[in-house]
Amino acid sequence: MILLTGGNGQLGTAFRSLLPAARAVARRELDLSRPAGVAATLDAWRPSLLINCAAYTAVDRAEEEEAAAAAINAEAVGVMAAFAATRDIPFVTFSTDYVFDGAGGEPYVESDTPAPINAYGRTKRAGEVLALENHPAGTLLIRTSWLVSGTHPNFIGTMLRLARRGDPFRVVDDQHGCPTIAADLARVTLAALDAGARGLLHLVNPPATTWFDLARATLKTAGMNPDLVEPCPSTDFPRPAARPSYSVLGSERLGKLGLAGLPPWRESLPGVVEMLTR
Repeated sequence: MILLTGGNGQLGTAFRSLLPAARAVARRELDLSRPAGVAATLDAWRPSLLINCAAYTAVDRAEEEEAAAAAINAEAVGVMAAFAATRDIPFVTFSTDYVFDGAGGEPYVESDTPAPINAYGRTKRAGEVLALENHPAGTLLIRTSWLVSGTHPNFIGTMLRLARRGDPFRVVDDQHGCPTIAADLARVTLAALDAGARGLLHLVNPPATTWFDLARATLKTAGMNPDLVEPCPSTDFPRPAARPSYSVLGSERLGKLGLAGLPPWRESLPGVVEMLTR
């Protein structure tokens, strides 16, 4: 049995569409905020593959709730990895571009040294370390960024909603990264798993862009006026958690694994927009 945590989220929903026979567990069944009870609960289900899509993702709130974020993003991930190791089953889990400080100017690859600048990034990095330490032979750890989908509220949906008002609005133009479409990420993750990939792997939809350019592309794709979007610096929208200014992810492993990676985000964006405008 394939066990899927976080099955009601953006990424979990994408996996459920590809794995209809998977058991998607809700928080009431498996509370990752209480790591001490996770292993016993998992043992009752006896999975043959464990895919963890659950995470504490409230980046700003994590600045005040780092311990709560760490319980889900780090401690529980370590417990799941250790459980998978004792059962000799694969474990798939996901991390973030926010493990990097954004001080560079070239895409970060798997061998680059993490240096998170906010609490969320620190907890996700701690989870990475525990996953790879506790199940080095069987963990597939995917770093990704700027996740969007056609099934849940996200940046794309927000841009469409703001544009419907007809008034100009501002979007930051000094944060660089790669959008990742959840459906593409789920599909390629399973392909990587089938190809025997283990360890750390970066998966995003190329190429690099900014939130401002992604907003304009979204409106253009939807047949709306992209000139409604105006650029602004991040300082115009101060947030509790610092964001890396350049968190573009690249990969030095995809080619070695014989994997094509995710398609360009502009190819997948129309499908997301269509779902969000139905």
